[in-house]
Amino acid sequence: MAEGQIRQSLSGFYDVMTDSGTLVRTRARGNFRNRKITPLVGDRVVIDAPNDHEGYILEVKPRHNSLLRPPVANVDQAIVATAVREPAFSTNLLDRQLLALEIADIEPVIYLTKTDLLTSAEQNEFAKLAEDYREIGYHVVYTARPFSTAAIQEVDDLLAGKVSVIMGQTGAGKSTLLNHVAPNLELETGEISASLHRGKHTTRRVQLLEVAGGLIADTPGFSSYDTFTLDPRELGKYFREFRRASVNCRFRGCVHVNEPGCAVKAMVDSGDILQSRYDNYLLLYQALKNQKPNYRKSEK
Repeated sequence: MAEGQIRQSLSGFYDVMTDSGTLVRTRARGNFRNRKITPLVGDRVVIDAPNDHEGYILEVKPRHNSLLRPPVANVDQAIVATAVREPAFSTNLLDRQLLALEIADIEPVIYLTKTDLLTSAEQNEFAKLAEDYREIGYHVVYTARPFSTAAIQEVDDLLAGKVSVIMGQTGAGKSTLLNHVAPNLELETGEISASLHRGKHTTRRVQLLEVAGGLIADTPGFSSYDTFTLDPRELGKYFREFRRASVNCRFRGCVHVNEPGCAVKAMVDSGDILQSRYDNYLLLYQALKNQKPNYRKSEK
């Protein structure tokens, strides 16, 4: 027996890179289906490979996290390709993307694309926005030219030693960014998601490629965002600056809406927390409250 990481899945076969450096093509044990276990690329597994070329997966080790699109497990970070234009920039969409990653326990990296379309004044505005999100605690890649040598080198440095995916709104430049980071992929740019067809994801090849000393999923994911199923009282802990400020709220369990003595609202008033972040929080909080009966039902 040997342990390793699934690097590729295709039509029921899983290519496992063992800890000794051997790539072994495997299949899952027959009882996996009965136990509702589906191995994912990125999984740590135990395999039986008597001839070092083929074998069976005996065990899937516990996952740190997993994604549906792309179907990858144990992801360290997601590079969020975020267009400043075409499509129009939206703090609401960006904050929803960050929330999805915070819930999944995946570290976000914000990469601002299409910055060459901005005027000088707009460049200054987005430079300020980039600094604001850095102060929250996010790594932000922002340059006047979106795929400059410096920007791509910054991404290369971030990829080293980690499992990464690229996510973003359709048309935000996910595939272009991935092509700059890993030119051997030669992905078609444009409306790439239209050619994928969601119903075919279970039969498509998914793989992790060795890039810049790390591993990166070969297809962009997260092209759409489903409704969150989250207790609205828990929302604040997924906003990093709210979580830090909340220790100074007067009431334990403060949700930062109507309570007196709320440290979060005080920091919004003082400008220490972005008004846009708070506004987006309120929108999400209200949406989650409207779903609360469904949330409670799911707990039973």
